[in-house]
Amino acid sequence: MNLKADSKVLIQGIMQPLGTTHAALMKAYGTNIVAGVSPGSGGQTLHEIPVFDLVEQALWHVGAVDASVIFEPPYLVLDAALEAIAAGIRQIAIITEGIPPLDMVRLVRSAETTDTLLLGPNCPGIIIPGKILLGTHPAEFYTPGSVGLISRSSTLTYEIARELTQAGLGQSLGVGLGSDAIMGSSFPQWLQILDEDDKTEVIVLVGEIGGACEEAAARYIAEAIDKPVIAYIAGYHAPKGKTLGHAGAIISSQVADLGADVGTAESKIAAFREAKIPVAERPSEIPELVKKILKKSAHKKK
Repeated sequence: MNLKADSKVLIQGIMQPLGTTHAALMKAYGTNIVAGVSPGSGGQTLHEIPVFDLVEQALWHVGAVDASVIFEPPYLVLDAALEAIAAGIRQIAIITEGIPPLDMVRLVRSAETTDTLLLGPNCPGIIIPGKILLGTHPAEFYTPGSVGLISRSSTLTYEIARELTQAGLGQSLGVGLGSDAIMGSSFPQWLQILDEDDKTEVIVLVGEIGGACEEAAARYIAEAIDKPVIAYIAGYHAPKGKTLGHAGAIISSQVADLGADVGTAESKIAAFREAKIPVAERPSEIPELVKKILKKSAHKKK
């Protein structure tokens, strides 16, 4: 990931209702939005942002762009994202939910072959507090600091950011991976990004029931991540049999020997505890766990 305060940002689907609303909020936060793309609306201006019909036209006028945020309707997202990739944009956040799974399969393959960081779909995007906002994070909940926050749940990301901020713990990054069946990027990718980030001292990982990505993340943390991690799993008290994941994830996890009960809150919590990762029972406990880790880290440095 390469995002800075002055990174040039494009909004695809800027004339969609959600795109229009959040373009104004992102710009008000200080995000350097250089252009919008909305086929059929080229030549217009929205919030003082020039609008073009095609990504290629936008880049011809504003130059190379660092990232794109996509608000297009579900069945138009694949074309929009492939258009951005073809134009050389290598950081893409898809806010739209309900994208056809086969479209995401094709898009993930394209992202892998072009080394594109693809976030989402059905996600709130990325925020680097005090610097840049790409997506729908409520900026007032965040403040600059050293806690990296990665989550599968949009609203829980906001809630936990607010808990941290109220406890005087700022964040280095807030990112929501998305909760559609097929995601563009994974916990391990973002864990590695935060592990290599100089401003991040501790990582908070927020998972939920369904699928197997939290179990895989626990193994990855134990094997490859040096910075301390705290976990929280949503859905512990959900009715038995309730799953927020998809059959493919559960089958693949069983093949990978992650256990027959994979996808349950118990399975995920057990995986983190086996990896010696503290697990909060509720969001309000997270700030205290973070403070303990930061205090221990400060003591070691002395």
